[in-house]
Amino acid sequence: MTTFGERLKVLRNEKKLKQEDLALKLNISKSAIGMYERNEREPSFEITKRIANFFEVTIDYLLTGRDNTNTNTDNGNLFFFDMDGLTVEEIEDIKSHINYVKWKSEQERKK
Repeated sequence: MTTFGERLKVLRNEKKLKQEDLALKLNISKSAIGMYERNEREPSFEITKRIANFFEVTIDYLLTGRDNTNTNTDNGNLFFFDMDGLTVEEIEDIKSHINYVKWKSEQERKK
């Protein structure tokens, strides 16, 4: 099983970035990147969001390694026809709205 640090290093290397380059882009120290990659330190939620946004992956992918290609709902039964150009945050907002609608529907059924 890969770790957050290993996934971060792979993503960084795929973009052919040095630790220093990534640190500058994320506005954090080079040593922080190194510690994350060696699993000596865990980033804050805010830094994790920045990393996910920068690499255009989900936070779930960074933390768990689950497949990053399915950004739809958990069960994968929902299809969006035009998601091109949406950011990870916008897709997450859509997923949150879908979960709210599902919750609301369940509440109506319980009445």
